[in-house]
Amino acid sequence: MFRRSIQVSITALVAFGTLLAACAPMAASTATQAQPTATMVEATATLPQPTETQAQPAPTQPEPTADPYDPASLTGDIYTAGSSTVGPLTEAIIEEFVADGFKGQVKNDIIGSGAGFERFCKSGETDISNASRPIKDSEVENCQKLNPPRNPIGFHVGIDALTVVVNPQNDFVTNITMEELTKLFTTAEKWSDVNPAWPAEPILRYTPGTDSGTFDFFVETVIQKPLKLESLEDAKKLALDAKNLNLSEDDNVLVQGVEGNKYAIGYFGFAYYKGEGSNLKALSINGVKPDEKTAEDGSYPLSRPLFIYSDAGIMKAKPQVAAFIRYYLENVNSVISKVGYFPVSQETADKNMQLWEEAMKP
Repeated sequence: MFRRSIQVSITALVAFGTLLAACAPMAASTATQAQPTATMVEATATLPQPTETQAQPAPTQPEPTADPYDPASLTGDIYTAGSSTVGPLTEAIIEEFVADGFKGQVKNDIIGSGAGFERFCKSGETDISNASRPIKDSEVENCQKLNPPRNPIGFHVGIDALTVVVNPQNDFVTNITMEELTKLFTTAEKWSDVNPAWPAEPILRYTPGTDSGTFDFFVETVIQKPLKLESLEDAKKLALDAKNLNLSEDDNVLVQGVEGNKYAIGYFGFAYYKGEGSNLKALSINGVKPDEKTAEDGSYPLSRPLFIYSDAGIMKAKPQVAAFIRYYLENVNSVISKVGYFPVSQETADKNMQLWEEAMKP
């Protein structure tokens, strides 16, 4: 019986040892798996934590973009030429442009609208053409023959009331009809040929030269249309055949001519009349006086648009030209009355800027 109890005990010990051996790897494995968890917690605990006093980076402000068309940032040359009517207005803009810092050279030749288009469209010398009339189809064709070709863009910059003037000593006429005006600048030789109540004195005529857009406009409006002539050239011949005719591309010469004789008569842009004050007398036509209101609403028979012309290729190749034209369009209404002309409507001003923007597109 004692021997049997020992055997049972030995068996139990063996079984218990086997059980311990089986359990030992599991405990070791459990202990090994637990170590990485402790390591991760420890690593996380060592990360720096933000504090309330830590400085935060200030937001950066974008640098202001410089205006590429600022006159003060530009140099180079700009060449304008053309109308004696638009010339003084362009000159006023040039003075402002230079005063605002432009460091280049600006040339402004007053040679008449036709001669201006010759330099712009035939020889290709100029960057901008001043004109007191719209460009002709033949002039556009000449522009397109240049290499590279030019496609003229017209900017309507003002309104003029082409003014018919006499000497202030003229005490017999203050108003004329369109029919009388036609005779005064064509077939009549004496004032009395137009109206028997007027003196039997020779009519001394002072008119712009044949290169002038003012001459073209006047002849078309006062001679060709009233007489229903087929062509402008026929009307020009009639005007040039008039007696005692004095022509000049320089409106100042015309001013002096009218001021020098009681029986003189002439016509030119309103600015030249305004600049002379009491030294000249303006005539009303069909009872309508030339002024801002009648020029803008078109009731004055000789109101007309004023233009500058350029080309998109020139504007892109010469930033100073593009800048000058934009400056012209943005500032013309602030100086035009001082020069002696009248501003365009806001609708026309907006259209001008749209044309400029389209020209500058890539």
